[in-house]
Amino acid sequence: MGKTTTKADLVNVIAHRTGLTKNETESVVDSLFESIIDSLKTGKRIEIRGFGSFNIRHKNFRQARNPRTGEKVTVEPKNVPTFKISKEFKIAVSESLKNSNGE
Repeated sequence: MGKTTTKADLVNVIAHRTGLTKNETESVVDSLFESIIDSLKTGKRIEIRGFGSFNIRHKNFRQARNPRTGEKVTVEPKNVPTFKISKEFKIAVSESLKNSNGE
């Protein structure tokens, strides 16, 4: 494993596949990310068939412990974005990794 794919890498691949310029592609990628964030900010769920779904999950108030000091701390309630991959996504990646590892 190891190598990280960056936004710039995604822009390069998409620009190559579509024939759009890198500036046009970056604008499209930025707009996609902004649209996802804006939808989540308003509490909307996003579902992209074959890819996965983005949602907001509410985490309740709780008591936790600082692992370094053992001191009890209060964790305030909060909303956190979550992503759940689709079954198709999971299978495609799993199969690809199996084939590349020679299993």
